Amino acid sequence: MSRKLLALFTALLLLLTLATYVYYRRTLAAVPVDPYALVPDDAVLVLSTHDHPALVRHLQETELWDNLTAVRYFQQAAGHLALADSLAGGNSRRRNAVLNLLGRKLVITSVHVTGPGEFDVLYQIPLARVSEYRQVRSLLETLGRDARYRLATRDYEGQELTVLTEQRTELGITVFNYRNHLLISTNASLVEAAVRRLAHPDAPTVLASFGTTDLLKLRGVDGSLLINYRRLPQFLDVLFRRDAHGQVDQLTGLVSQGLLGVKLAGSRVQLQGFSNPETARGTLQQRLKEQPAQPLGLSELMSTRTAMLLHLAAQPARTWPYRVRPRPGTPMVDSLGHNAALDSLRTTFGGEMAIGYLAAVAAGSRPGRLAFVLCPAPARTAQWLARLRRIEGSSPAFTKVGPYEIHPVGFSEASVLGPLLVPARPGAVEVTASAGVLVGNYLVLSDELTLNGYLADVVAGRTWAQTPAQVSFLQETLPRARLSIFVDTRNSWNALLGVLTEDRRAGLLRNEALFKRFPQFAFQLVPPENEAAPDAQYYTQLLLRHPDLGPATAQAGGAAANGRVLNFKHELVGMPTVLPALGTRIPAVAVQDSANVLHFVSADNAVLWSDTLAGPAVGQALLPSGGGVPGGLLLGAGHRLHLLANDGSAVLPFPLNLPDTVRVAALLAAPTGPDAPARLLARTAGNDLILLDAKGRLFPGWQPKRLDFPLADEPALLSVSGRDVVVAPLQNGYVYAFDGQGNLFPGFPLSLGARLAGNLLVQPGSTLGRTHLMAVNQHGELLTFTLSGDILTRRRVATWSRTARFHLVPDARGRSFVITREDGNQLDVYLPTQAAPLLTQRFVTSGDKPVQLFDFGNGRRIVAITETGPGQVSLYNGKGKLLGDAPLPSTGTGVGLSYDATTDAYQLVRIVGRELRRTELKVVQ
Repeated sequence: MSRKLLALFTALLLLLTLATYVYYRRTLAAVPVDPYALVPDDAVLVLSTHDHPALVRHLQETELWDNLTAVRYFQQAAGHLALADSLAGGNSRRRNAVLNLLGRKLVITSVHVTGPGEFDVLYQIPLARVSEYRQVRSLLETLGRDARYRLATRDYEGQELTVLTEQRTELGITVFNYRNHLLISTNASLVEAAVRRLAHPDAPTVLASFGTTDLLKLRGVDGSLLINYRRLPQFLDVLFRRDAHGQVDQLTGLVSQGLLGVKLAGSRVQLQGFSNPETARGTLQQRLKEQPAQPLGLSELMSTRTAMLLHLAAQPARTWPYRVRPRPGTPMVDSLGHNAALDSLRTTFGGEMAIGYLAAVAAGSRPGRLAFVLCPAPARTAQWLARLRRIEGSSPAFTKVGPYEIHPVGFSEASVLGPLLVPARPGAVEVTASAGVLVGNYLVLSDELTLNGYLADVVAGRTWAQTPAQVSFLQETLPRARLSIFVDTRNSWNALLGVLTEDRRAGLLRNEALFKRFPQFAFQLVPPENEAAPDAQYYTQLLLRHPDLGPATAQAGGAAANGRVLNFKHELVGMPTVLPALGTRIPAVAVQDSANVLHFVSADNAVLWSDTLAGPAVGQALLPSGGGVPGGLLLGAGHRLHLLANDGSAVLPFPLNLPDTVRVAALLAAPTGPDAPARLLARTAGNDLILLDAKGRLFPGWQPKRLDFPLADEPALLSVSGRDVVVAPLQNGYVYAFDGQGNLFPGFPLSLGARLAGNLLVQPGSTLGRTHLMAVNQHGELLTFTLSGDILTRRRVATWSRTARFHLVPDARGRSFVITREDGNQLDVYLPTQAAPLLTQRFVTSGDKPVQLFDFGNGRRIVAITETGPGQVSLYNGKGKLLGDAPLPSTGTGVGLSYDATTDAYQLVRIVGRELRRTELKVVQ
């Protein structure tokens, strides 16, 4: 009986376990976790990203990545990750395990004020698979076993928290895994706040006020940023002195929360979205409600030394009735007359006012401040200003700068411009303007010294309207707004050093390059047309921009060019070089102009850098790192060989200097492995060959090597069984093969029976005898020979004549080739496996017709024939059909082409005069 009861109990236990599992899967596990429900309510900023490869690529293209990696906080985090990866060991797939977790997941980063002068960050990373959870756990345990760290767990409100502490500093990180959502922070209180939110599952999230809005679904958006404007003053207290941002605090009273989409592209960072109006009583929003947005009319009056401009669409007399207190010792009658005149002056003001700060002359010195207010009828305003001066008994003397007259005034700025200038902090001093001047339709108030310097700039034409970079910037901002904040980070540098807290000032000095990367900054709020609507929101834009001082401007290219056209200042020459860009199907491009300036164009069609070279660039290709030499863009120009990094800077020990009397006409590279630097072979304009490695060491026997006859085309450089091999085909029909010491291999020179023209196709092998090379002679014979000096096959491809010229054209990867036969004005292209030509084209012009072959496998083959006379290129598919039934404009010596298998589309890059054009092609083979 006991066995039966035990069996029955076991069966009931299994059924209960199964029922519990089914209940969990269908109820708890079936309900997805809202990641924003885990973000504590006191977050000031919440950044959400979902495509980290693209984000990193865009950060690199905007040059922010190099600046971010120089930040101490970033370096410390990167150091911990590098240590974890090195301790984890294993194969390359396990390396960078933590960074690989990000991928294309929704990762949330929130910023919180955690104490006086302190803020911290909470990271949230979803774990999609059990293997990812194991990776994280393994990394933590690996670090915990290292003597430099201590790993422990603790319980908090029924949840287990993992704490990893660095022994030397006693600083650590707290990790919490909630239903495969990993929360990480160096501040344990943030993780604990996320745990406490679990007790209130129905509480609104930080994103609740925006409903189902998901800006990450929009095309081109790299992330979204949630801003809690109500907590922004508290966050500013962490960075600045409490008396330094009072006006900004009041301006945040327009909105309560904002959700912006983040776009990183070349020279700009753009955030666009919506903000909810502030509903609290007594805020700026309640005072400005229903007042229309205004354009910025001050561009002709703003000095180029302006550090910050706060521009507000507001009617002072309507918005802020201001009761002026009688001045001590002033008779009541005079006081009433003064107040009445001041009220009358306020009625002459229009709906636009601004506060401007000029660049400080030295670090920590006080910047000059200017108050602007629109005066639609300046003559009337001038009358009331004169009336006030008589009432106050001011001297009639004035200072003149150009055509402008600076008169003394005795009223405070706040008395005419409202509480934007009223002290926001108790104990702060109310600013009194000592002088005023009418400049156009604006009254400008400040002290006389500041006004003198400001007017000198206006008279000299040093204004925004006269500065092309600033005009271009203003054209990208919104035409009308209720609030606009413009900042020039370079002009504001000295002032910032004075208003930052002491510990933040040191951080700013360390990260000066990051702060000044985008000197132009604009934040704007545009009110909705119907502010009474319950769902009314401000349209919001935050723009950070680097002045487009580059050599090209983007323009619309129409449907055929997919809107991707760059117009350069000088004519483009040569052929665009297509370079793969990490994380995108669209390639980067290197192109040179007639001034010998090489431009690197990103996948987003932005010129990332430009470099002036000593001559035409040749041999452009990506060189992988190896042998102690970092990778980069390899090219030759003049008598130098260059290796350029991502930002265009030279990679040491480059540039390599060849003799001044030579000019590099071609450059080849052959990587030899991770332990040895790549081999480089330079062909000079005089058909000399120079062999050296990427560290600049010349090979004995190459000083340089001059051959007896001109080269037929490019030589070949390869490595066979660890031996360097240089193969040189000559126009007289002989082929030479040299080793690394400049000695001929046995069996060479090898005669191919007729004159040669065109390249060689190399099929590498494990030995000299198994390495095959192909060439075509001017008798139309295709020959295959080995590095042992043996001719394996010889067959005629096409009919030979005394006027026909044959060329072997390999594809860029050296995997296949075509043979061209040019006779008079007719060009035939042959596949090596077919007797009949793939295509035949007749030309009107004479001269060379460069032919390119692009072979992407699986029959995806494109042949491009460039006719330089009329400036056009003909593209044929693998069956010899002309694409588009007509040639395309192209003034270069060739085109660039790449293929993306995910979209089954080609990216064509070509030169048309000063334009670099990209076209996406759909080709049916």
